[in-house]
Amino acid sequence: MGWTFCIVLFLFVLACGCWPLPDPEPLMHGEVQSPQYPQPYPPNLQKQWDLSVPEGYRIRITFTHMDIEASAGCYYDSLTVLYDGKVLGKFCGSENSADGHHPGNQPILSPGNRLTLIFQTDNNNPERHQNLGFSAHYQALDIDECSAPGDASGPLCTQICLNTLGSYICSCHHGYELRSDQRSCMLSCAGGIFDEPEGFLYSPGYPNSPPHAVSCQYIISVELGFTVSLNFSDNFHIESVDTQQGLSCLHHWLQVTVPNRDHIKLCGAKSPGLMVTNSNTVQLDYHTDDEGLSNGWSLDYSTHRVQCPVPGNVAEGRVTPILTEYFYRDYIFVRCDQGYKLMMEGQEIESFSTMCQNNGQWHLPLPECHIFDCGEPEPLLNGGVTFLSGFQNQYRSVVQYHCNEPFYSFLGAVNVSFTCESDRKWRSNHDVVVRPTCIPVCGQPTQHLSVYQRIIGGNDAPDDTLPWQVLLSIDGGRGGGMVIADRWIMTAAHVVGKDGNPALNDTVRVYMGLTDVGTLMVSPVYAASVHIHPDYNNPNHVDYNNDIALIKLQDPITFDSSVMPICLPAQDATYVTGTMGLVSGFGVTQEKGRSPKQLKYVHLPVVDQETCSDSFTTSQQKRGGGQTLTDNMICAGLPEGGKDSCGGDGGSAYALKDNGRFWAAGIVSWGTGCGKQGSYGVYTRVANYLDWIMKTMQEN
Repeated sequence: MGWTFCIVLFLFVLACGCWPLPDPEPLMHGEVQSPQYPQPYPPNLQKQWDLSVPEGYRIRITFTHMDIEASAGCYYDSLTVLYDGKVLGKFCGSENSADGHHPGNQPILSPGNRLTLIFQTDNNNPERHQNLGFSAHYQALDIDECSAPGDASGPLCTQICLNTLGSYICSCHHGYELRSDQRSCMLSCAGGIFDEPEGFLYSPGYPNSPPHAVSCQYIISVELGFTVSLNFSDNFHIESVDTQQGLSCLHHWLQVTVPNRDHIKLCGAKSPGLMVTNSNTVQLDYHTDDEGLSNGWSLDYSTHRVQCPVPGNVAEGRVTPILTEYFYRDYIFVRCDQGYKLMMEGQEIESFSTMCQNNGQWHLPLPECHIFDCGEPEPLLNGGVTFLSGFQNQYRSVVQYHCNEPFYSFLGAVNVSFTCESDRKWRSNHDVVVRPTCIPVCGQPTQHLSVYQRIIGGNDAPDDTLPWQVLLSIDGGRGGGMVIADRWIMTAAHVVGKDGNPALNDTVRVYMGLTDVGTLMVSPVYAASVHIHPDYNNPNHVDYNNDIALIKLQDPITFDSSVMPICLPAQDATYVTGTMGLVSGFGVTQEKGRSPKQLKYVHLPVVDQETCSDSFTTSQQKRGGGQTLTDNMICAGLPEGGKDSCGGDGGSAYALKDNGRFWAAGIVSWGTGCGKQGSYGVYTRVANYLDWIMKTMQEN
């Protein structure tokens, strides 16, 4: 293990020894002092310092202190300053000594970048060990080579000398170039490539003839998108030969070449003046031979941006900015008039701009402005839309909504028109109406009853005369009801309740729209929920107070002539005794009879509440069951009997008419017998339940 370490170490030492250390760079400044300074220097001493700074500099040394034994000619102790063996000075003594030679405050300059100091002392010193010696600073000082006289071969530079730190460089006047010796200049013909946007060119030796034949080439090549123009000075002279065909450039010429075009040869004594090349690249070839005289030429060149064609007009739009000329890097923008959209290649774009390219063409073609549309107007439930003006939902088109009359009408009875506005939305002509709504028309059948009929033994109701009437089938039992909204049926609580509980939804079937029972019961409508008035409590079938219920349907109804709602009572609805009302239903037409196959109806007057109540106080009526008349009920019928609702009619409407509209004044609830003399039908007073009806419909 130890031997291996020794071998590796030996090899490492050998490897390191093979690499010589580089010579240190000469210092730019430093300090020199006599031995033991600032203590007295020793006797019998000879010490030499060889100072150097980088090439191109000289040394300036300044003594900050000198105290050397003084003697005539500095014979005993001395400091000698030499440059290449030549003594620049020999010094001794001190600043105030009478003899000796002290440098004073003047620095010593070396001719070159080297300087030698030799300090020597003897053994004969009367003031031994009292002289301190010297201290000096030196620094490099740049040599101005261009100011120095040249050597026997001539000046350092034949034309222009430029001093640099530590050196110098030579340069030449325009039209000349430096030779390989880096000192002398010769006539230049290598013009190179000129890529500045403007410049000045002239032939070698201009305005004099060149000393020998030249063949020069100049290339002006500027950025694409710019064109070069040459403007020759009036002082133009290139040798030419007169021929019968005119001037001929046989021996001397200036050839102008533009890409993709024939070149032009110029000669003679007349200036070509201004030449517009329409190109970003121009080549100039100047040729002379050793015979003949051509004083040459000069020119200024300038550049101009490439021009693009003036853009056309855009129908229903505008191009900006409007200029007489458009050049490279100019932008134009297109905006459409109000109501129009920018279209390009069949696609709508948000904005458009195009730039004049370096080839003189716009980088994009102009777009088109197409009138925009607001899209199909939002469909109106139970209504439609009609175009009043315009085409295909375009800008400024006007549409008008309408409801499907006579079954629906606008809320507020306002005809609403909408205009396609600049924000691409349909805007109403009525600020307060944002979106129209069609509400059902209630209580206005399209067909009217012309004669009084009766349910007990009455005739059939004509089609479409009682469109709110529905037939309910609940667990096999039959009852009536009335349509009051597109998803709501109103009926009696006793029709849809059993043992105090509402019927299950899937046991409720609702039939409407037809008067024939057989046809009617083919297409049932199903219940989504059943809502009995919370205060209805009739387990023994003797208390019909609050006999009202609502059925919500699974799907909304679209109203037509066969199905329309009946109106709900107004808040201030009144029941005037003797007012003739209308009762309808699919109940039996005589007590203990069979249910009819057709819808029946009868007109019955409102009975005074006291009269009705008295009719239930007789012993006969008490034997009938003992029901009680409340303020939540109304009575209708004739004292002589013969006209009444009966079994199966429960839940149907007792309708009064006001201003041409039927409203649900009552719900067939109960009675003692059907159409008996001295007895009346009892109906739930609907006007007392408006708040409950509205609350139930809103919350469900």
